[in-house]
Amino acid sequence: MRTDVVVIGLGAFGSAALWRLAARGVDVVGIERQAIGHPLGSSHGTTRLFRVACLEHPGLTPIARKSLALWTELGERTGETYVRQTGSLNLGGPGSRPVTGARKAATAAGAAVTELTHDELSARFPQYALEDGNVAIWDPGAGICLAEPTVRAHVAEAERLGATVYPHTMVTGIDLRSDGVTVRTPTLEIEADQVVVCAGAWLGNLVPGLPLSPRRTPMFWFQPADPESEAFRLENFPAFIWEFADGRGLWGHGSGDGFGVKVGLDGGRQVSGFDADELDRSIRPLDDIAELAAAVGRAFPGLDPAPVQAIPCMVTESPDGQFLVGRQDERLVIAGGDSGHGFKHCAGVGELLAQLTTKETPYTDVSFIDPNRWTATTQQHR
Repeated sequence: MRTDVVVIGLGAFGSAALWRLAARGVDVVGIERQAIGHPLGSSHGTTRLFRVACLEHPGLTPIARKSLALWTELGERTGETYVRQTGSLNLGGPGSRPVTGARKAATAAGAAVTELTHDELSARFPQYALEDGNVAIWDPGAGICLAEPTVRAHVAEAERLGATVYPHTMVTGIDLRSDGVTVRTPTLEIEADQVVVCAGAWLGNLVPGLPLSPRRTPMFWFQPADPESEAFRLENFPAFIWEFADGRGLWGHGSGDGFGVKVGLDGGRQVSGFDADELDRSIRPLDDIAELAAAVGRAFPGLDPAPVQAIPCMVTESPDGQFLVGRQDERLVIAGGDSGHGFKHCAGVGELLAQLTTKETPYTDVSFIDPNRWTATTQQHR
């Protein structure tokens, strides 16, 4: 089989790249090892947080805004909603990372946010058992992404525009030739001019030598102690990132139709450095639940601290916490290293991948996510 571009991995980044390439009329083939929108990688779990004031790096705000614009455009065509902008809280002590990071990002991006004092935060969001001195940054443009529907919509739109998709197909090899690339599977070989590899936690298996490490990240859902309570509905309990005085923290959002109250723990016990095929997909009460349940019980007295649902997920971390998006070779473009904050940017990353593949000028600076920013001799960030 012959095509212009092959996209490997159709999770968040890869499905978006497939869509944006197909939108340009590129002859493109997408390959996914599992089903489209499957629960075995990093792009599942019903929802993800969406933020405009991106505390991880000011260069991410244009990518988040591009994602929002593309999803809005796609939603107008499909009649679906992929982002719910209910706002978000970044809270902690005045010098905490969520507060200072959100303020810095908002200033750099010109995003309108509101600073809430401890008393204002307590009065507006009584669900929180605040620590002394807690304050917050309110980002009204933030909210949540709907994960699996978004991935499936990307792929469906790409197919509508002419892309060919092979689900349940494992890539066994990528051969870079002088005149292009051959992608091998057990049943099919595809020759192309270029390949875009977006394989999530498996990226390092297909493109060796990348400084990436998968991390096991279970996801948990809770319900109010009072089943009749509306206090933890999304409209009353929007997305949040909260850092405690001891450096740990919680993140999550309220419930909606089809999903419960989602809360995760930052700074707890973590397992990383494994092969993605060896992920422990069991949930262990002592290792996975006990610390989170204790933190939820302290932070949100109105929530039942026993989770009602739990599923494993994976984060793929880079040394500096930023993505690896860019060209490694004239025939090879990659995207990965989501580092726990990738989904909100995936449509914008897909647009960047399409631009890089077709040699267009990127719509924003990509130097901070250049996959070649480390060198073998210095191992330092440029």
